[in-house]
Amino acid sequence: MAPREENTKSTGRVLRISQLDALELNKALEQLVWSQFTQCFHGFKPGLFARFEPEVKAFLWLFLWRFTIYSKNATVGQSVLNIQYKDNFSPSLRYQPPSKNQKIWYAVCTIGGRWLEERCSDLFRNHHLASFGKLKQCANFVVGLLKLGGLINFLIFLQWGKFATLTERLLGIHSVFCRPQNVREVGFEYMNRELLWHGFAEFLIFLLPLINIQKLKAKLSSWCIPLTGASNSDSTLATNGKECSLCGEWPTMPHTIGCEHIFCYYCVKSSFLFDMYLTCPKCGVEVHRVQPLKSGIEMSEVNVP
Repeated sequence: MAPREENTKSTGRVLRISQLDALELNKALEQLVWSQFTQCFHGFKPGLFARFEPEVKAFLWLFLWRFTIYSKNATVGQSVLNIQYKDNFSPSLRYQPPSKNQKIWYAVCTIGGRWLEERCSDLFRNHHLASFGKLKQCANFVVGLLKLGGLINFLIFLQWGKFATLTERLLGIHSVFCRPQNVREVGFEYMNRELLWHGFAEFLIFLLPLINIQKLKAKLSSWCIPLTGASNSDSTLATNGKECSLCGEWPTMPHTIGCEHIFCYYCVKSSFLFDMYLTCPKCGVEVHRVQPLKSGIEMSEVNVP
C-alpha cells in the first residue's frame, strides 16, 4: 500500500523549471494587457491615468484573477503548461482545488499587495512632511522583510521543488499537473546536442560579420601564388583586360590599382570603400588609389579577337 501511495503522490510533481516558466508567462501577460490597455487611450490627453495608475492596474489584475484562478484554479501561464493549483492542506490523495477563501486571500496578497506598495511609494514620494518619516521607515522595513522572506522561500523551493512563491507557501497551495504527462519521446542527449549546435550557430552568426572575408581571401591568395604560381591563361586574361580580378567577368569601366590586373570600377570602388586596406586578390598589392585604365590600352584590348 505504501509504494502505491508514493507513486500517486509523485505523479503530480511539477518540475521547478515549469513552475518558474509559468510565473514568467504571467508577468509577460500582465505587461501585454497593460500595453494594450494604454494604447486604447493613445489619442487622449497624456498622463490621463497617471494619478490613478495603481487602481487601474489593480482592476485589470482583478479581472484576470476572476477568469483564471477563481474560475479555473490556474493562472494563464499554468494553463499553457498543463498546471493548476491544489489545496495542500487537504488530507485526500486525490486532487482538491483551492478553497474559495484561499483564492480570495491569493488576490489580496498578490493584487492588493502590489497596489498597496505602489500607492504607498507614490504617497511618500509626493509628501515631504516630517510626520511621514517614521511611517515611511516602517513601510520600507515591512517591504524588506517580505523580500527577505521571498528570497528564503525561493531557496527552499530550489531545494524541494514546491511552493515557488511565498504566497503559495502561506496559503498552502502548490502546483500539480492537470493531466498525466506523456512519456518524453526525445532523449536528453539529442536535446543537449541540439542546444550545443544552436549555441555554436549563434556564435558563428555573431562572429562572421566581424571577419573581413575578402581581405582574408586576398591574403591567402597572396601566400599561395608564390608557391603554386598563376596559370599562363589567367595572367594573360588579366593582362589583356578581359577579366575582372574580383568578379571574374568582363570588366565594366576598367580601372587599375597600381598593379597589372584589371578591375571593374564598381567592384574595386565598393570594395575599397568597405575596406580601406584592400589588397589585390591576384598579387596581394595594397590599394592606394583607384585610377581608370588608359584609353589607348583599353581600345587595343577591346579590339583583341
